[in-house]
Amino acid sequence: SKALMKSLGSSEKMKFKTSTKVTAGSVSGGGATITVEPAAGGASEKIEADALLVSVGRRPYTGGLGLDKVGVNVDKRGFVEVDDHLQTNVKGVYAIGDVINKGPMLAHKAEDEGIAIAEQLAGKAGHVNYDVIPGVIYTAPEVAWVGKNEQELKKAGIKYKKGVFNFAANSRAKAVDVPEGFVKVLTDAATDKILGVHIVNTQAGELIAEAGLAMEYGASSEDVGRTCHAHPTLSEAVKEACMACFAKPIHS
Repeated sequence: SKALMKSLGSSEKMKFKTSTKVTAGSVSGGGATITVEPAAGGASEKIEADALLVSVGRRPYTGGLGLDKVGVNVDKRGFVEVDDHLQTNVKGVYAIGDVINKGPMLAHKAEDEGIAIAEQLAGKAGHVNYDVIPGVIYTAPEVAWVGKNEQELKKAGIKYKKGVFNFAANSRAKAVDVPEGFVKVLTDAATDKILGVHIVNTQAGELIAEAGLAMEYGASSEDVGRTCHAHPTLSEAVKEACMACFAKPIHS
């Protein structure tokens, strides 16, 4: 998040106020005014703008579905409760996507759940690995991730190694003038199994697929680091970040 804020601050002249809450707002005269103050308490400040975009979170849209009439359970936030087979508490009633209490609210997660349900209904084994669902923020540069972040690993008491490679040292990134960002790979300190990958780059949303594939098959950073990648490509940054975990990158 710090890398993204730094990039957007320089390229788009954006200003970010973190640990800040909005206490009031009004719209008048073709503009908007909000009052903010530090979340921990402190002096308030007024900010005037041409427009105000409110994006404080998402919630499942289940109103009008008649779930209460058939007895389908929902949690306190309104998400439909499902089991490991995506079936609700009512036999024969399944749910997928943004309305359920499993996984992130992302289209590609819902797509995989739909496939899993279809396979199950056909008498086959359908499964979704919620630990390997990539996320992408489509800004410029993009931010993409899959698996755990450092805070989650620390909280879980998991010892890990970290390998980071900056795109400023990547030939393709320099050639096409997109040197911003990096690839960060987190691995289990004992087994070298990849636990999480985080990328900041204009093509992060495309590059994260390789990391997801590696994690789906339980790959180690050495598995990816010793796999030949075409040169010059942005994907070499993924290879070198993995190399930084078990040995050291070729370029830095």
